[in-house]
Amino acid sequence: MPRTMSVSDSIVIHAAPSAVYEQLSDPTAMGRWSPENRGATVLGEHRGAHVGMVFEGRNKRGAFRWTTKCTVTAADEGERFAFRVHAIGAKRPRLRGPIATWEYRFEAVEGSTRVTEIWTDDRRAWPDLLANTFDRIATRGKTFAEFQRGNIRTTLERLKAALEQDGTAATGHGEDGPRPA
Repeated sequence: MPRTMSVSDSIVIHAAPSAVYEQLSDPTAMGRWSPENRGATVLGEHRGAHVGMVFEGRNKRGAFRWTTKCTVTAADEGERFAFRVHAIGAKRPRLRGPIATWEYRFEAVEGSTRVTEIWTDDRRAWPDLLANTFDRIATRGKTFAEFQRGNIRTTLERLKAALEQDGTAATGHGEDGPRPA
């Protein structure tokens, strides 16, 4: 059976697109919302999101832990943030190759933001049978598309709860003005 190569989901958050972008474009913060990601370390000196920024993400699924190497491919403030995962390993991301692309799109809707999270399987060279078998072992019975659909929903719901609970989410500003970059 051919595998699903991309899945997505959306949620509306009562916050400005720039405020949601500010949170999601910081890979060190993703661990607050993702069911698997435990944060990241940005490599290099420039910290603000920009195309070409490289970071290593720390992840956990059950007892398994791994690190990925990622490169930002889109950083359009308030509109789009994306990165590709291109290396993986237990402690250091040593196994190189196309793994996945993650993308976040931000759309202003009636004083809020529709956030769309998209996962794309970049393992195009893998035969479907091999990928589906590997996926079912790695996710305890699901394909990565099925598994990521659940992860995306959880991430979006957690992000919405956090930003709407935070009194600064609607504008991206605290009581004393804009947050530092």
